[in-house]
Amino acid sequence: MLIHLALLLTLFEILALSGVLLLWAKQVAGARLLVVFLLGVATWIVGNELPNWAGLGSVPLAMALLSSLTFTSAAFFHFCVIFCGAPLSKRYIQAAYVLAALVALLSVVRSPGDFVHFPPFTGFQWVVVPNAVGWAHSTAWGILASAGLLTLAWGWLHAPSPLRRKQFASIAVSCAWGLLAISGFGFAALGIELYPWSVLTMPLFPLLLVYGVLRYRVFVVNVWARRAVASALLILLGLAAVSLTVLLPVDSKWLNAVVVAATCLTLSGPVWRVASRLVYPGGTPSAEDLRQWRNAMGQAESLPALAGIATQLLSARMGTAVQVQVLADAALPPGDGSAPSSTPGLRCSKLPLAEASQQANRWHTELIAFEEAPPGQRHLAALFGDALADAAAQVELAELAQQRERERQLQARLAELGSIAAAVAHDVRNPLNIIAMAVAMAPSETRQEVGEQIARISHLTADLLDYAKPWQIAPSNTDIHARIQALVRHRPEVELGEQLAQPLAVTLDAARFDQALGNLLSNACTAAGQRRVLVDTEQLPDAVLVHVCDDGPGIPADLRERLFEPFASRSPGGTGLGLAIVARIMAAHGGSASVAERAPWRTCFTLRFPAAPSAPALPV
Repeated sequence: MLIHLALLLTLFEILALSGVLLLWAKQVAGARLLVVFLLGVATWIVGNELPNWAGLGSVPLAMALLSSLTFTSAAFFHFCVIFCGAPLSKRYIQAAYVLAALVALLSVVRSPGDFVHFPPFTGFQWVVVPNAVGWAHSTAWGILASAGLLTLAWGWLHAPSPLRRKQFASIAVSCAWGLLAISGFGFAALGIELYPWSVLTMPLFPLLLVYGVLRYRVFVVNVWARRAVASALLILLGLAAVSLTVLLPVDSKWLNAVVVAATCLTLSGPVWRVASRLVYPGGTPSAEDLRQWRNAMGQAESLPALAGIATQLLSARMGTAVQVQVLADAALPPGDGSAPSSTPGLRCSKLPLAEASQQANRWHTELIAFEEAPPGQRHLAALFGDALADAAAQVELAELAQQRERERQLQARLAELGSIAAAVAHDVRNPLNIIAMAVAMAPSETRQEVGEQIARISHLTADLLDYAKPWQIAPSNTDIHARIQALVRHRPEVELGEQLAQPLAVTLDAARFDQALGNLLSNACTAAGQRRVLVDTEQLPDAVLVHVCDDGPGIPADLRERLFEPFASRSPGGTGLGLAIVARIMAAHGGSASVAERAPWRTCFTLRFPAAPSAPALPV
């Protein structure tokens, strides 16, 4: 009796879901072929059940219906080819239908088996047992079904996104479930005296199959899928409760009905939650989820740290890898390290001022590669994106406040340093003059040594005053290549790059640029010794780069991080302030100074000037 109920429920499910698929056929490639496949399964169910419904007089019609099973497998293979976009020639599909037709014709000419009574199938009066033709028929549909599964495996390997890969896996799992369910009928064919319990799981097969295909496409289907899954689970629980009523001490139909009803009512809540989890992976976020997300993201001290925290939170909530980016520049070009379009994720960035004028928060979040995600995941990601945008705005405000505080502290330190430097310079010059006059009558070697040390102290004093005092730049439109060529005119050891042959206008303070580049050239020539030194430029859409490279011994890794700090490096004959002054000059231009390795050079200093004219600089 239970098997009849399971098959009848499966039949009703197939008819209902076939109607839904036909209604939404345009949403899924090959949907009509999937309907043909499902109707073929329904035909197989009717063929098996017809003698039990109408008696043995209907056996010829039942055998004719069962003979169409190969067409069902051919339609499944055809659907898999279209759904996966497999690069197979039409000849393979035509061959599948030819094989199905030949085997079906053979099954019509010669009966594929007989309906017999198999005692272990309690409550199931007639079941078909195949003969040689029936086994040939089963082998043919097995080959076609395997071809469809292999096509799904190919689609899984070549899936353009993880979500698409999950879709192929869901269809494959549903097919495996269906094979497991119908394997119970093989007990009678093989003479295995067991009750076909696996057939009781048959109602889940069409639900899993259609869910695997449509869960990423149609919201309405998801709604009906959740109801169907919940109903199927409740029916299975009811059937399980019926089978357990034999353990009751009293044999009463009313008591059995009460037990079944109580079981379904008690477990209806968990069943609906399970169905929601299956149909809407990720679920709907609660107020507690939002509170925890905001608290966790509120701990971020920088935008990269916020992106890392958000990635962990969203990936853990959805149960799949999701990449989150938080970009301060909304116009970041492709190929900048952002997530590829096939990877699901969120991109949080700032709107341009023109677009954000009517919004309190300039930050907004866009979904990346969520087109194939189910509605539940898209809704979850959208809500998470709103919380992420608010967190990004808070982090930006905190970073700006920290930057202003650092600038205030820097200005205070520089003012203090300037006062100290001015006092030191005043107190040092008089003793230096006295020392110079005192050695006027000394031997030449002594005068030379003292003169070098006095020059070094004077240089240090001048650099200290220059670094500490407030000063402004006077930018103007300048041919940067001409400035570079003039600076290296008396340095024959310096090579000029190919880019310097043509004029290039950059807005800069010529005197300060000469000072910065002169410091870098001096350092490079000292470090390179007899090796090569190169000066070249590079023009980017938003900046002009000046590279000063040498193939000297390089810079230790532990020194690179603080190289532009005062007194971080003391090269032979240097003051330790040259690179710090270079960094201040570039900051005043709205640019930056950095150091890296650029093959084949061991060391390469880069000055970055904004391509667009900068606003007048403030005192620094």
